[in-house]
Amino acid sequence: MIGIIDADLITRKKHRFPNLASMKISGYCKAQGHDTRLITSYEEDLAAYEKIYISKVFTNTEIPEDVLRLETVTCGGTGFYFNKAPALPPEIEHTRPDYSLYDGFVEKLRAAGSKPSELKSYTDYSIGYLTRKCFRGCKFCVNQDYKAVEAASPLEEFLEQDRKKICLLDDNFLGFRGWEPLLDQLIQTEKPFKFMQGLDERLLTPKKIEKLFSAKYDGEMTFAFDDIADAKLIEEKLDMIRKYSNREIKFYILSGYNPKNDQSAEFWKNNLVSVFERMNILAKYKALPYIMRHEDYERSPYKGIYITIGRWANQPGFYRNISLNQFIDKATAAGEKAPGKYREKTLGDFPELEKYFSKVYEKEVQLIG
Repeated sequence: MIGIIDADLITRKKHRFPNLASMKISGYCKAQGHDTRLITSYEEDLAAYEKIYISKVFTNTEIPEDVLRLETVTCGGTGFYFNKAPALPPEIEHTRPDYSLYDGFVEKLRAAGSKPSELKSYTDYSIGYLTRKCFRGCKFCVNQDYKAVEAASPLEEFLEQDRKKICLLDDNFLGFRGWEPLLDQLIQTEKPFKFMQGLDERLLTPKKIEKLFSAKYDGEMTFAFDDIADAKLIEEKLDMIRKYSNREIKFYILSGYNPKNDQSAEFWKNNLVSVFERMNILAKYKALPYIMRHEDYERSPYKGIYITIGRWANQPGFYRNISLNQFIDKATAAGEKAPGKYREKTLGDFPELEKYFSKVYEKEVQLIG
């Protein structure tokens, strides 16, 4: 029996997305005649397994040291090695994912009352990469050492006809020179599809916009707005989008990234201002933000306000209708003390941020058909 551990699943209790490497390893092992099983607790008898493969995506996912020391354990993934993570061997990389790996886990969640919408990543989607890597060189990214986007797997390698939708994990699909025939293949399946990572808005052209926005896209189309320095170009592309489509779009907003470990108050003020200013730009074009906190934020004396901004902005029902101040007031009225303390600390040090805390986006950001 081969044991498969999706470490993010065990440690991050709200994590609900299958690990692609784990499914490929399981598929390969089964093709070699082995039985595989998803291990969902470190309390299991791990000595009962001939071999255990552990994969994780997030660097701050913790794994017990005694588990890592087992001779039967092999580890892999960006959560262990970040930008130095070794690729899967080709024979595993190009194995069809074993989507059944998570079936037992899903059944337990169903029995415990989980809603179908909470389990859809395990039940509804074919998952894979059409392309990999990126040329941007962003230092916060696992792809920082690459110079180009490359072809990865053909669609038929991971497409399951009985799954209703397709989820792509591509790092920078629009940066691939052969993007158009790949997009045509997705469209020809007649299945709704989505890109899990934020698409690179800076690479949009009228042709890309027309093909993307006329396709059967699953949910909100999501882009990335990582740096306020890109504001002019982002606005140009947003204007281009709005000339073609009024559909709802969302942007990941990177926050708290501190590559030089600058712990000055001025740095954190400017970082918070850049978050709010990017939100202001998006609001002009009726686009929603989604706050993504880099792990550097955990070292900030303003850590709490980053969390609070995310709680507010990442819920459109709040973001569209009440200000950050009103959100904090509601939390306080409900018995939460922390958000009020975070606001007091932040505005005490940076009273000039009050205008951002008081802004309501209702008139600017609305659902668009």
